Amino acid sequence: MAVSSAPLWLLVLLAIAQWESSVGASSHSLKYFYTSISDPSQGQQPHFVAVGYVDGQIFNYYDSHSQRVQPRASWMEKLGKEDPQYWDRNTQIIRGHEESFRVNLETLRSRYNQSEGLHTLQWMYGCELQRDGSKGWFFQYRYEGRNFITFDKETLTWVASDQQAQITKRKWDAIPGYNQRWKDYLEEICIEWLEKYLSYGNDTLLRTETPKVMVSSRKEVEDGMETHICRVHGFYPREIDASWRRDGEVSLEETFHGSVAPNADGTYHYWISIQIDPKERSRYRCHVEHDGLQEPLDLELKEPTNSKSNLGLIIGCVVAALVLVCVIAGTLIFRSKYLFCILKIFLSLLMGQRVCEASPGVLPPMEGEFG
Repeated sequence: MAVSSAPLWLLVLLAIAQWESSVGASSHSLKYFYTSISDPSQGQQPHFVAVGYVDGQIFNYYDSHSQRVQPRASWMEKLGKEDPQYWDRNTQIIRGHEESFRVNLETLRSRYNQSEGLHTLQWMYGCELQRDGSKGWFFQYRYEGRNFITFDKETLTWVASDQQAQITKRKWDAIPGYNQRWKDYLEEICIEWLEKYLSYGNDTLLRTETPKVMVSSRKEVEDGMETHICRVHGFYPREIDASWRRDGEVSLEETFHGSVAPNADGTYHYWISIQIDPKERSRYRCHVEHDGLQEPLDLELKEPTNSKSNLGLIIGCVVAALVLVCVIAGTLIFRSKYLFCILKIFLSLLMGQRVCEASPGVLPPMEGEFG
């Protein structure tokens, strides 16, 4: 992908990563992330992007430059052959969403009494199918990286985040049958298309990849404590249970963990760490359970062999990563001022706020304008 479109993609990826870490893993899921940016001075970059994911794997893509929904998974070619109108039908629907986003961005800019320039609107919705057959769904809009309005599945009403969002809530709640139609779509049609996509992509989406597990250790110079990191790599599906066990019981004290994150080949990786007294080392194990394992895996801890070397390697990796980030950031700063928006939304994520947006299956009818 060209550098000029990288900032908007970073915004989309931030949304996906934050949402996945907050809602947790499901057996199967269908999600769309829509992101729209208003900036009349930046015509070279797409101002609207829509990305569809099945089980965390991208399968279609649309942006305001191409004006066309495009496949991003090889198994989608079979669907296109069996349903030749699929791409045209969904392209027309997303074009309607794109126009709706343009109107809604202008509405919100006026409602919040903001000047013209850089503003963002995001939307995520989709459905989940759990292993026990239970279903879930979600629907959320965000403006400027902050929650704007959310659909409450229990009450079938809209939950507004502030006074400005109350205007939209009152409008949508007053439309006869509007909320029920969204519920029916998310609980029924979305699930039907999720199951259809799984049938087309079963070789990819229903496969099993065995996790590779490795434990590394280092001794802290300051207090003599040991830090042990358990890395789990290359597994699929996404669901995994990895924990530190002390005498066979789950240990939460002094435990840290990352988010389950995707690899370039479609598999996932994850890590957990723990800090312990060296005298207690023999009591701890890294415990991993996954569909790719015939039985749970328990790895014992080993004495750190070269703490200074390990520490130096870790510091070196961190420095190298920071240098790379700086180089990329520097490039983007010169290529596009959208980086400012991404940094602003990234800061909101660090403060505990989520950023997202999405849509499923054969796409739903037009979402409502904010009014």
